[in-house]
Amino acid sequence: MGHDKQAVRRVLDAVLAEGRSALTAPEGRTLCDAYGIPAAAEGLARSAEQAVLLAADIGGPVALKIVSPEILHKTEAGCVLTGIEGAQNVRAGYETILDRARRYDANATLTGVQVQQMITGGHEVIIGATTDPTFGKVVAFGLGGVLVEVLEDVTFRMAPINASEARGMLGDIKAAAVLRGARGAEPVDAAGLAGVLHRLSALVTDFPEISEFDLNPVFAAPSGAIAADVRVLLDPDGARRPRRRSREEILRAMNKLMRPASVAVIGASNEDGKIGNSVLRNLADGGYGGRILPVNPKADTVLGHRAYRSIGDVPGEVDVAVFAVPAKFVPAALEECGAKGVAAAVLIPSGFAETGETALQDEVVAIAEKHGIRLLGPNIYGYYYTPHDLCATFCTPYDVRGGVALTSQSGGIGMAILGFSRTTRTGVSAIVGLGNKSDVDEDDLLAFFEQDEHTKCVAMHLEDLKDGRAFVDAARRITRTKPVVVLKAGRTELGARAASSHTGALAGDDKVYDDVLRQAGVVRAPGLNDMLEYARGLPVLPTPQGENVVIITGAGGSGVLLSDACVANGLRLMDVPPDLDEAFRRHIPPFGAAGNPIDITGGEPPRTYEETIRLGLRDPRVHALILGYWHTIVTPPMVFAELTARVVAEARAEGISKPVVASLAGDVEVEQASDHLYDRGVVAYPYTTEKPVAVLGAKYQWARAAGLLD
Repeated sequence: MGHDKQAVRRVLDAVLAEGRSALTAPEGRTLCDAYGIPAAAEGLARSAEQAVLLAADIGGPVALKIVSPEILHKTEAGCVLTGIEGAQNVRAGYETILDRARRYDANATLTGVQVQQMITGGHEVIIGATTDPTFGKVVAFGLGGVLVEVLEDVTFRMAPINASEARGMLGDIKAAAVLRGARGAEPVDAAGLAGVLHRLSALVTDFPEISEFDLNPVFAAPSGAIAADVRVLLDPDGARRPRRRSREEILRAMNKLMRPASVAVIGASNEDGKIGNSVLRNLADGGYGGRILPVNPKADTVLGHRAYRSIGDVPGEVDVAVFAVPAKFVPAALEECGAKGVAAAVLIPSGFAETGETALQDEVVAIAEKHGIRLLGPNIYGYYYTPHDLCATFCTPYDVRGGVALTSQSGGIGMAILGFSRTTRTGVSAIVGLGNKSDVDEDDLLAFFEQDEHTKCVAMHLEDLKDGRAFVDAARRITRTKPVVVLKAGRTELGARAASSHTGALAGDDKVYDDVLRQAGVVRAPGLNDMLEYARGLPVLPTPQGENVVIITGAGGSGVLLSDACVANGLRLMDVPPDLDEAFRRHIPPFGAAGNPIDITGGEPPRTYEETIRLGLRDPRVHALILGYWHTIVTPPMVFAELTARVVAEARAEGISKPVVASLAGDVEVEQASDHLYDRGVVAYPYTTEKPVAVLGAKYQWARAAGLLD
């Protein structure tokens, strides 16, 4: 259905012209009517007799509520009466409401009394929208009524949402089963509820000056959904949009940054221990094939390379300038880079906003914007791009190439990323420090990694997002083809920030991040090690074609733990059909257990593992395998690893590509066996049942979001 935008525009303009930030209930009802949002029948009475006529017209018991721009919390003021019936009671109620309003705020403008249809029956839910500082307009759905902020059973999505996302929100709260009709009750009108969400999302998107919009409670019944109360707040500055570059502009700059033909080091030094010495040495030792250009006004050469007094003296074009000078010298040197036409500046030094020097950082950003220079940093360890042999950092070069791109906002986390990658020999395409994110941030890098043929998976540590909407736009594009894993640090609840609104109070920072990142198709890692293991494992695992997961284990205990891990990670254990169950039974001893998990028992020879794994791989109804190995002398760890790798390789050679993960329990030999499997495309871990299943769960989460599962 169409929306009456002109009606909304007239109301908002009138309210803002009066200098008000809150709509009265009748004004809110006008907005609902304009966008087809069902609300209780009501009218505005300016006299007791008018209230009586309205109540008679509505029929049945009514609610009476004060209408005043200054009295927003009507219940707290005692200005709400419910269940009022009969002319005499309506008259008395009208006078009571006005009397209480005057005693609550003698200076309040009393527009009148709202006479509203009493809604009963069904479940009370909240449908709302608020303005998040990171993601802008978000819509909310959850349990409503008086318990909304106690139970906090609510979910968020970034607006606008489509009809499918609106429907999905209904199933994303803990009480979803109640709405579906628990214990034989009739289910609520899900299409009606989703329609309200969809229309409210359109309303707040069309009119960004609406900062908060509460429909609480909404009565959800089998016959439909109807809002009993409407509350709307405005922010006249809400329509302002952040400046954004086009995708073409971003890619042009990112390609220069990540694949430069020339790199200048400002502050290059011959002195060991200096950052300018380490950066220049790493560029050369890392094998970078472009022009390496030291800039040092007091040296003729640095580490055997001709040095220049200033970047203006460098002949030819310079794509990237890496700064290794103290913060106070950065503005002047950056001005010289601007005059030279440098495309990107990498600011390694600290001493900017992170230490309170925001004015200095603002000055640097202004200079860069004036000259069209993109800034990476400041306060970073630098960056790597292995396909280009680029090591523009004071850390040591990284030589294991692969498909994983890693970024971090923290230098300390960057060191952990580097150490983990070396220890596990994770194949890396890029490692990038973002630091203060004065300019280049995660969405810029996602745009580059999306089109980078060398990158197959992206993992990002972040503490905040400068522009959450730009990040979501970039993430939605790349996650169609490549997984993105995010470790979001800082789970601080900021509900008190917007306690004036139910929806705002529920919109704690972390909850919104959690829901919106999932909406964008991003896999959120609970911790640093999880992020790194997901990044390492996701490119190894083939994409599953369906939800049926089968566990094959040599120990009943590990089968139970693996089953628990499947539930915790959103995996569905296959209900094994009778014919497949019988086929598995042919390969396991009578005292074993078919079903799922399939327990082949610990004393079985290698052939039992081989045949059951082969059967699971070849049956098209099985979509993923989880293997639980128990160390025995009958089937030693390396024997298990070699036979598993061989069976998986044979299947893949025949075009059967399914994710296989393994948990190995035993003595220290299982460590070597796990490494052997991992190197051959089976994500395997010793001493844990949780990690391999968590990696598989992350792969499934991405595949579902990307729409890749049948």
